[in-house]
Amino acid sequence: MVQQFTINTAFYMLMPYLAVHLSGDLGMAAWAVGLVLGVRNLTQQGMFLVGGTLADRLGYKNMIVAGCVLRTAGFGLLGLVDTLPALTVASAATGFAGALFNPAVRAYLAHESGKRRVEAFAVFNVFYQAGMFVGPLVGLALLAADFRLVCAVAALLFLGLTLIQLRMLPSRPGAARPEPGTGILTAWRTVVDNRPFLLFAAAMVGSYVLSFQVYLALPLQARRLAPGRADAVTTGLFALSAAVAVTAQLKITAWARTRWSAQRAIVYGVALMGAAFLPLLPDVDLGDGNAGLLRRAAVLVPLATTVVLLGLGTALVYPFEMDTVVSLAGGRLVATHYGLYNTVSGLGVTLGNLATGALWDTADRLGHPELTWWALAATGALCAACVALLARAGRLAVRPEPQGAAMTAS
Repeated sequence: MVQQFTINTAFYMLMPYLAVHLSGDLGMAAWAVGLVLGVRNLTQQGMFLVGGTLADRLGYKNMIVAGCVLRTAGFGLLGLVDTLPALTVASAATGFAGALFNPAVRAYLAHESGKRRVEAFAVFNVFYQAGMFVGPLVGLALLAADFRLVCAVAALLFLGLTLIQLRMLPSRPGAARPEPGTGILTAWRTVVDNRPFLLFAAAMVGSYVLSFQVYLALPLQARRLAPGRADAVTTGLFALSAAVAVTAQLKITAWARTRWSAQRAIVYGVALMGAAFLPLLPDVDLGDGNAGLLRRAAVLVPLATTVVLLGLGTALVYPFEMDTVVSLAGGRLVATHYGLYNTVSGLGVTLGNLATGALWDTADRLGHPELTWWALAATGALCAACVALLARAGRLAVRPEPQGAAMTAS
């Protein structure tokens, strides 16, 4: 938990300001900025499967430490270099680092928590969101001095985390590791042949597209509603989203566990995520910017409502979703399953963002901005329906886990 808080704090104190540094301080063209940022995302999303496979074969701790070492080097390099090739290498290193430790962290947590996986992932999300909240604030404070200081502090946080892990984190081999002589391709074939898992991963892509709108459609809406104040409104949205997760996650998970199955909680949560965009259907704005306090509240309250509902839906889904991945894996090759799951969701988010951006432009051109919100709401409904159909068909039934998997030698 402390590890994930530190990882997110260090990451989000730097990455939100990288584009400004590249374009402003270094004077890079927009295409070059896009290349540096895109390489990080592509490297991380494209290598999740590799990172998960290595974690299952070489041990969770080894990949967590390796990823943190690589992230230390990548962040340090970002503050030292100013040429496009070097910045691209640094960006790729930070992305590959995430691909190494992300599946391993989740598999380690699932392995250690045993039958309390749902509660463990609920707490995990609290620390995850808290890091996302604290990171940008720390980065903004350090940015007043110099961007290189931001990079240095972020790198030092990862270095310190690496040293603590080496000393204190117990070694854990991948749960139910493949037998000696079993190749990587065989392991991948095992995961790809897990049809219920692949269907679940595909059905959940829509939920990731919806949750990502905190970074895309909602900031665009803030700019539309409050021109000249978009940055302040967007910052408030991030803070509100993190606050919902930190304060409500554990209560929501405990409440849902006493009432619903994991599958039903996911269905209801995803449906809520889609319905979260309905309050934005009325087309309103701040006019000439001289509107009174009540008018401003009337305009911004629907946006805040959407963020709260989206956060509640995500909090409801996340721990049950992570638990379902382990259940569908049957406790075997867990990190590899998480790796492929992250790759599928990452590619889906990329395509979904392209579609959302294109729809936003088209809706603006047609004078019907509500089309974007209808489409996102429909995405949530479709995703929830797909999960419900899989559950009804018995595709999400728990697969038997290996005996003694939770007691793998330490």
